[in-house]
Amino acid sequence: MSPEASSVPRSLAEALRARDDASLAALLRDRPDLIAPVPTDLTQLATRAGTRASVLRALEHLDRFTLQTAQALAVAPDPATYDTLHELLAGDDGDPAVDEALPGAVAALRRQALIWGDDDRLHLVRTARELLAPSAQHPSPTGLGPTVREATSGMSPGRVQQIVNTAGLPSTHDPVSAVTALTGLFADRKRMDALLDGAPEAAREVLTRLMWGPPYGQVTADPATHLRWLLDRGLLLPTAPGTVVLPREVALHLRGGRAHRVPEPVPPAVEPAVAHAPQIVDATGAGQAYTALATIEDLLKHWDQGGPAVLRAGGLSVRDLKRTAVALDAPEPLAAFWIELAYAAGLLASDGAADERYAPTPAYDTWLERPVAERWGRLAAAWLAATRTAGLIGGRDIKDRALSTLGPGLDRSAAPEVRHRVLTLLAGLPAGVAPAPEAVLSRLTWERPLRTPQRDGTEDLRVRLARWALSEAELLGVTGRGALSSHGRALLGAAPDPEGASPAAGASTATAVGLLAPLLPEPLDHVLLQADLTAVAPGPLLRPLAETLGVLADVESKGGATVYRFTPASVRRALDAGQTAADLHAFLAQHSRTPVPQPLAYLIDDVARRHGHLRVGVASAYVRCDDDAVLNEIIADKRAGALRLRRLAPTVLAAPCDPATLLEGLRALGYAPAAESAQGDVLIVRSDTHRTPPRTAPEPVPEGPPPADTVLLTAAVRAIRAGDLAATAPLKAPGPAPTGADLPRTSAADTLATMQAAVMTGEAVWIGYVNADGAASQRVVAPIRVEGGFVTAYDHTADEVRTYPLHRITGVAELAED
Repeated sequence: MSPEASSVPRSLAEALRARDDASLAALLRDRPDLIAPVPTDLTQLATRAGTRASVLRALEHLDRFTLQTAQALAVAPDPATYDTLHELLAGDDGDPAVDEALPGAVAALRRQALIWGDDDRLHLVRTARELLAPSAQHPSPTGLGPTVREATSGMSPGRVQQIVNTAGLPSTHDPVSAVTALTGLFADRKRMDALLDGAPEAAREVLTRLMWGPPYGQVTADPATHLRWLLDRGLLLPTAPGTVVLPREVALHLRGGRAHRVPEPVPPAVEPAVAHAPQIVDATGAGQAYTALATIEDLLKHWDQGGPAVLRAGGLSVRDLKRTAVALDAPEPLAAFWIELAYAAGLLASDGAADERYAPTPAYDTWLERPVAERWGRLAAAWLAATRTAGLIGGRDIKDRALSTLGPGLDRSAAPEVRHRVLTLLAGLPAGVAPAPEAVLSRLTWERPLRTPQRDGTEDLRVRLARWALSEAELLGVTGRGALSSHGRALLGAAPDPEGASPAAGASTATAVGLLAPLLPEPLDHVLLQADLTAVAPGPLLRPLAETLGVLADVESKGGATVYRFTPASVRRALDAGQTAADLHAFLAQHSRTPVPQPLAYLIDDVARRHGHLRVGVASAYVRCDDDAVLNEIIADKRAGALRLRRLAPTVLAAPCDPATLLEGLRALGYAPAAESAQGDVLIVRSDTHRTPPRTAPEPVPEGPPPADTVLLTAAVRAIRAGDLAATAPLKAPGPAPTGADLPRTSAADTLATMQAAVMTGEAVWIGYVNADGAASQRVVAPIRVEGGFVTAYDHTADEVRTYPLHRITGVAELAED
C-alpha cells in the first residue's frame, strides 16, 4: 500500500488521531458534552461524537448555511467530493457568495467532527446523515425525495426493466445494473433534456409542482395519460398504493443541480432603522435605569412587612401578582419581570418560615446603601446572567401546568446567550443607531435556524427570548430608544461568553457604572412644602430624607417630581415609629425650601396631642386612659360595638380581640391609640422589621455541560492522547494487537516476571487493570519498583506516578521497540 493510501483516514477515529492537540482542544471546546467525562482514548471520543444526542446538540449550534451544507452532504453520495458538494449548493450556474462561504462551512463541520476525510472524500457522520437525510416520515428542508435506488428497492425486476426500456435504455441482465443505468440517465443533463423535450405539457407541470418539495403525490389506480407517461419512464416512482415520489436525481436536474431553493451563504445584515444623537440615547437610558431602581425599591418596600404567601407548588399566586401590579401601577407581565429581576439579584426570597412568605433579603439593606449607579449595575449584571425567563409567566409547561412568578419551570438555559448576542448585534451599529427589531430577529434566526417547527404554532423559543431581551434592555436602560447606550455597550463585556465566563466581567460592570453615574440626577436634600398638606420633591431625594418622608407622608403621584400628602394616619405612623412632634417640626423646617405651612404644623400638633392618650395592651386586649371621659365616649359610640368593650376600672376597658385588631378599630373611630408592652412601655413600630435569613441569588441553569477552560482542555487532550497510546501501542507478542475492549491476559507469575524485568531495563509496558469498582482500563506504564504485592510505576496515561496492586493487573505485554 502506498503512503498516500495509508494516510487516508478510514474512520472518524483515525481522522481525529491525525489532528494536532490544538484541533482536538477546539473540538472539545465547541462540543463540551464530549468531555463529560473525559474519554479514555480517541476511539471512545469518536464514538461519543457520533451519538444521537451529541450530534443533535452540535447541529442545533450551526448557522443556517453551515446547516445547509450538512443537509446537502446528507443527500449526496457517501463519500462526496468537495466539487459535488459545491454543485449541490451553487447549482449549475454557480454562485460567488457560495464560492466564498463554502470553505468556511466545511471547515466548521470538520472542526466539530460532523464530517471527516479530505476534500476528495468527505464523509458526513452516520448519525448526522440519518437525522438530515430525507424520508417519508422526516422530510428534509431540501425538499428532495429518495434516490432511484432507494425508491425502486421493493420493485419487481420486470417492472424495472420496463422502465429502463421505455426511457430509451437497453435492457440489462440484472436489476442492479438497470437501476444504475437509470440513475446515470437522470444524472446526465443532456440526455435528461432530450427525454423531457418529449414530455407532455401537463407532465411538465406535475414535475414543476413536485420539484421543490414535498416530492410526494397521489395518483389513482388508473392515472391520467400525462401521469402514465411519467410513471413509465421512472420520472415518478411508486412508493405505496396510490402514492408516487419524484426521485432525487430528477429533482436535482429540474433544479439546475441545487439542493436548496434559496441557499443563504451570507447572514442577513442588521440594517439601521433610525439614528439618534448618542447623548439622547444615553440620557434616555439613564432615565429608564433610574425608573427601574425606583420600581424595585417600591416593590420591596411594599413587601417590607412580609410579602405574599408562597404557593404549595412554589411561586406567587395570580391574585398576589395582580395586587402587586396595582401597587406598582404596572401591567401584570411587567410586574412579574420586576419581581423576577429582584429575585435574580438576590434582593428577594422566601423566608422559609412555617407560614412561608416572600420578603426582602438582608442583601437588600446593603444594596440600598450603595450609590445609585452601583445599584443599577447589580440589577443589570443579574439580568444578563439569569436563566429565569419572566416572559414565560402565564404560559404552560410540558405537563400543562401554569407557569407562575417565582415558581419552578422558568429557567431557559439559552436566555443569557441570546441576550449577549442581541446586545452584540446592537453594539455592531454606530453609537445612537437603532435597528428594526425584525432585522435583529432575522439575523438570530440565521445564526441558529429552527430545525423543527413548534407544535403549538408559536415562535421559536430563541426568537421569543430575543424579543424579550430587546424590551427588557429598554426597561433597564441598557438601551435608549432602541439603540445601545454607552453604559450598555460597556456592560456587554459582563455578559456570558460562549467559551466561558469573561474574566473581565466585574471590570466591565464597573466601567458601565462609571459611565452611568454622571448621567443620573443628583439626589436632593430638600422638598417644597405647600399649604394643601402636600410636599413636592422636585427630583430624587437622599435616602435618609426619602425614608423619613415616606413614613411621615403618603406618595400621591410619581414622575419627574414626586408629590407626598400628609394625613392624620401618616403623621400617626411617624409617631408610632418613635418620632415626637418636635422631631417632625425640626425635620420639616430643616428640609423644606419653603416655610412650614400652618395647616401642616396644626395637623402634627393635633395628632401628637392625641397620640398615646389611649393605651392598648394585652388582656386579650385592653384600653387604658387617664381621662375616663374619653373611655365613656368610646363605650357610648355605636361604631365600637363590634369591639365588645367592657369596663374593668374607671380608666381601663377590656376587649376579647387581639391588640392589633383593637388598635385598628380605635384608629378607624378617629382616635390615635398607642400600643404598649406588658411592662407598660410604648411600643415603637418600625416598617422595616421583616427580612429573610441570609439568601444567595439563584444560580443560572447552564445549557448542557459548562464550557471547559484552557487548563481542563489541555489536561483532557493529554489524557486522551495517553489513553490512545495505550490502546494502539504495538506489542512484541505475536498475533493481532488487542482492541480497546480487550485487556492483556497473562498469569500471575508471568506478570511479576515481566514487571521485574521492566524495572531493570527501564522500559514501558502495556497492562490491563481493573479498579476497586470493577472498571477495566488499559495503560502504558514504566515500572519503578515491585515489592509487597504492589507495582509503583510512572503511568503515561495519567501522566503521574501511581501504585497498582498486582492482583488487579489482568496481564502485561511488552511494547514494540518502535
